[in-house]
Amino acid sequence: MTSLRQLDANRLNALKSTGPRTGDGKQQSRRNALKHGLTVETVIEPLEDPEEYRAFEEAIVAEYLPQTPVEQELVHRLASLFWRLRRATSIETGLLRMQGEILQAFRSCRQKTVQVREGNAACAEFRHEALADAQGAGAEVGLVHTASPSRDIAISFLRLANLDSDIVDRLSRYEAALWRQLAQTLFTLQALKRR
Repeated sequence: MTSLRQLDANRLNALKSTGPRTGDGKQQSRRNALKHGLTVETVIEPLEDPEEYRAFEEAIVAEYLPQTPVEQELVHRLASLFWRLRRATSIETGLLRMQGEILQAFRSCRQKTVQVREGNAACAEFRHEALADAQGAGAEVGLVHTASPSRDIAISFLRLANLDSDIVDRLSRYEAALWRQLAQTLFTLQALKRR
């Protein structure tokens, strides 16, 4: 438990704090709480186009034609939730795309190694990781596999899960939470419209 002396000292120290003074410092402190961007409601300007979001929000508002201030807030919330679901899908797509590029680089490297018949340490290490991933998934491990989109997606997903299963779990939980919020918002909006 904090003593009265500690509380007084904390208050005095807080009064001395002036926060960031430079433009760069203020810009950096704006994002202090941002860890992964999943729960951000507003558009992350360096990564997303604010104009695209405004147009998207206007389309949602035009579809629901809110009549009251409460309906307006719910419709804007709905647009935000849909946008954030798009973001979650975009993140998942990006993660799988990156793993797919790594898989293609591995295949290219492996093909060059077979053609040259020389050991390349980087390819050998990469091959070892890919084989371990495939074995972890219970897949057959052999030198020749025909590439198929569903197999490549499965391998990419497996690599993501092996790298850090929290990434996949966090994204999945976030998306499920957004869908629940979206359903609640739609239900509330429809209930208000029926009155």
